[in-house]
Amino acid sequence: MTVKINYKTNLVKKASSNLVLFSDEKYNLLGLKKYISNSEYSIISELIKGRDFKKKIVHFDINSKRKIILVSFKKKLSESDAENLGANFYDQFKDSRQTEFFINSDTISINTKHLIGNFLHGIKLKSYNFDKYKTKKEKINISINLFGKNILTSKEQLKFTAVEEGTFYTRDLVSEPGNILHPDEYAKRLNSLKKDGLKVNILDEKKLKKMGMNTLLGVGQGSIRGSYLVTMEWNGLKKNNSKPLAFVGKGVCFDTGGISLKPAKFMEDMTYDMAGSAVVVGLMKSLALRKAKVNAVGVVGLVENMPGGNAQRPGDIVKSYSGKTVEILNTDAEGRLVLADALTYTEEKFKPKFIIDLATLTGAII
Repeated sequence: MTVKINYKTNLVKKASSNLVLFSDEKYNLLGLKKYISNSEYSIISELIKGRDFKKKIVHFDINSKRKIILVSFKKKLSESDAENLGANFYDQFKDSRQTEFFINSDTISINTKHLIGNFLHGIKLKSYNFDKYKTKKEKINISINLFGKNILTSKEQLKFTAVEEGTFYTRDLVSEPGNILHPDEYAKRLNSLKKDGLKVNILDEKKLKKMGMNTLLGVGQGSIRGSYLVTMEWNGLKKNNSKPLAFVGKGVCFDTGGISLKPAKFMEDMTYDMAGSAVVVGLMKSLALRKAKVNAVGVVGLVENMPGGNAQRPGDIVKSYSGKTVEILNTDAEGRLVLADALTYTEEKFKPKFIIDLATLTGAII
C-alpha cells in the first residue's frame, strides 16, 4: 500500500470525496461551517450533539460516497503528537478501501501550519510495508490531496520527504534476509549512495589487514563473505572546516554467535544485527537529500559472524587497530569488536566533534 501526497493551492470540492478538516479538541463546528454544506453541517451537528468524543479522529458518513473526517488538534500539540495522529489516521482507514482523501489546510491556524507536515509525515511513515518477496502483492494506492492556503513550501516538504526516504531505506536494509544482504551486497548498495551526493569509501579485507583492523576482521573470518569498513561523508558546510559529527554503526549482517553458537530459537532474528549500521546509512542519505548544512560522517563495519573452519575461537588474542590486545572469551560478543576498530578509525581519521555509535546490542537493552 503506497501513499502519495499531492499539494494543491486551488480549493477542491468533490461531492463523492473523503474530506478531512482540522478542529479543536472539543470538536467545535462553528469555525468549520464555511467549509461544508449546510446539510452536512446539520448532519454532523446532530451526530456530535451531547457526545464526549475521546478519540482524536472521528468520521461521519454523510452518504455512501461521502465521508467527513474531523482531526482534533489541541492548542499545545507537539510535533510528535501530530505525527502520531497521522499514524492513527492511516490505521483507521487502511482497511476501508478508501483510496482518496482531501485535506483542507485552511481549517488549521497559520501558526500551527507546520503541524500539517508532521501529520502527513506520520501517515507516510506508518504506510511502510516490506513486501518485496511476497508472491502475491496487494497494490493499493492512496492519494492524499492537501489544498488551501496553508500549503507547505517546497523547502518544508523536502524536510519531511528526505527523512521519509532515509527511514524507508533503513527499514528496507533491516528487512532484507541474511542470504541477500550479506556484507558483499551491503557494500555494493552503499557505494550506490554516491548518486545522492555522499562521498563513499569502501575498505575491503585486503586494506583492513594492512591497516591492522584485526578485531573487526576476526569477527568475519569464519564467513565465506568479505568484511568491510565503509565511510560516508556529507560536507554541507562547504566553506566551513568545522569538525564533522560522526555516526558509527554495527553492521553484523547475520550473527550466529560464531563458535559460541547461539540457541536455535529466534536465531532467524539475527539478520537484524546490522540495524545499527542501517540507521547510520539512512541518516546520511537523509542529510544528503535535504542538503543539510552540516558536516557529518557515517562509518559502518560490515561483517558476518559464522562458525566456519577458519572462525575465531574463544581464547584467541587479537590486536586491535588502536594497538590494544583483546582476549576473545565469547565469540558472540562480536559487536564490540567491530565497533572497537570502527570507533578508533573514526576518531583518528575524521577527528569529529563527537561520535554517536549505534548497535543492536542484546535483548538485555529492552
